[in-house]
Amino acid sequence: MRPFIHVNCAMSADGKIAGADRTQIRISSDEDKTRVKTIRKKYDAILVGVGTVLADDPHLTSKDGDYDTNPIRIVLDPHGRTPDEAQVLDERAPTVMVTLEDCDREWDCEEIIRAGHGRIDLEAVLEELADFGIENVLVEGGGRTIASFFEARLVDRYSVFVGGLVIGGSDAPTPCDGDGWVSEGGLRLELRDCEVLGNGALLTFEPRY
Repeated sequence: MRPFIHVNCAMSADGKIAGADRTQIRISSDEDKTRVKTIRKKYDAILVGVGTVLADDPHLTSKDGDYDTNPIRIVLDPHGRTPDEAQVLDERAPTVMVTLEDCDREWDCEEIIRAGHGRIDLEAVLEELADFGIENVLVEGGGRTIASFFEARLVDRYSVFVGGLVIGGSDAPTPCDGDGWVSEGGLRLELRDCEVLGNGALLTFEPRY
């Protein structure tokens, strides 16, 4: 058994998650930010890619938790680019770093998983996380990381907040980014819920692989 995977993100009305230079732009409404704080407490782990760490330097906690109650933080970092001073490596919560088998980078963290050659083997990673007792994971980005979970058919729930703004730019990242990966005919999703949250809407889907 692998952990349940819930992808959660926010995008502009034109489908962008950041500016063309990957600069963070506030998209979520206050109501959506409150929702995210609430759901973080319901998951065993929060996962992001190294691009999110380098661009935003998040600490990935439930804000009001401590080391024992915060979710485990997981970073997908194939080539070991996460700096030692990144907030995701602080003492507010345990952290699992995931890298390629031929990457010998070390961090001061709870655990390092080395899986895959050329690209991270997500199925192997999820098996190890299940062995750690992790039953569910909240994937928060960025676009390449989200795309890798969809490409591997590992997403169980997809929630996206669509904010009331336009960012623009053909090079601006999207929720399902990546190097030319296209699913033939598209990955089919079933809309399970739609909710207005301030000046935006939260859409929740379940994939139909």
